Amino acid sequence: MKQEFITHLFERFENACYIYKNVECWSARELQDILGYSKWDNFLKVIEKAKKACENSGSSLSDHFADVGKMVQIGSGSERQIEDIALTRYACYLIAQNGDSSKNEVAFAQTYFAVQTRKQEIIEQRLLNIARVTAREKLSKSEKKLSGIIYERGVDDKGFATIRSKGDQALFGGFSTNDMKRKLQIPDNRPLADFLPTLTIKAKDFATELTSHNVVDKNLKGEAQISKEHVDNNIAVRKMLKARGVLPEHLPALEDVKKVQRQLDSDEKKIIKAAKKNKK
Repeated sequence: MKQEFITHLFERFENACYIYKNVECWSARELQDILGYSKWDNFLKVIEKAKKACENSGSSLSDHFADVGKMVQIGSGSERQIEDIALTRYACYLIAQNGDSSKNEVAFAQTYFAVQTRKQEIIEQRLLNIARVTAREKLSKSEKKLSGIIYERGVDDKGFATIRSKGDQALFGGFSTNDMKRKLQIPDNRPLADFLPTLTIKAKDFATELTSHNVVDKNLKGEAQISKEHVDNNIAVRKMLKARGVLPEHLPALEDVKKVQRQLDSDEKKIIKAAKKNKK
């Protein structure tokens, strides 16, 4: 394909995109024209194949193929409504994959939507990674804050470790910190929280913040009183999670958050480098 043709198709795909119910979509009628299908009935056959592929992937059809109407001009300047479908980026990708690849337009679309879909997945994963790293940093700050509060109330570092361990046992339904490390195959010398999913990290953080607040509010002192408070708070958080169908001890371990942080930092440097290069 010539560069001019590629540029022309790229612009057509980009310009055809619109927002439907807060989702980036393409009109099936416009896509039909861009992909070089002269008859709507023939293009519908491709759409049906794409729908089957969507269902086989476990995705919801209604999330990616929305039946809508489209107004078109007819003779004498009047308009009438015709059948149309609002297609998500993923739906367009499936249509391209099931289209006639001998058409240059379809061949281009296969690459265009594959790349764009992959970009979206990368962005979504990066946002999830940032949220997890941020939650882990917040938990570290909350635990440092609690440690400082209870140190002034007669609890040393060893006592704080015991309190935190009992809190974990309450949150994880009887599993101790070391039990969870063995269960999730986490090295003994690494913190459990570094391998927990974001939801569990935030649960631990919430319980820790509750303990910090109540230790001061109730003027609790000594390891026994503070330990009971921390256990009660973790039990309360566990009950809330359980009521929503979540058992923290059943959630799988995730990649080491330190490794995730290093990857984010590396990506950030690449983004900055690329941005500086583009300005030149």
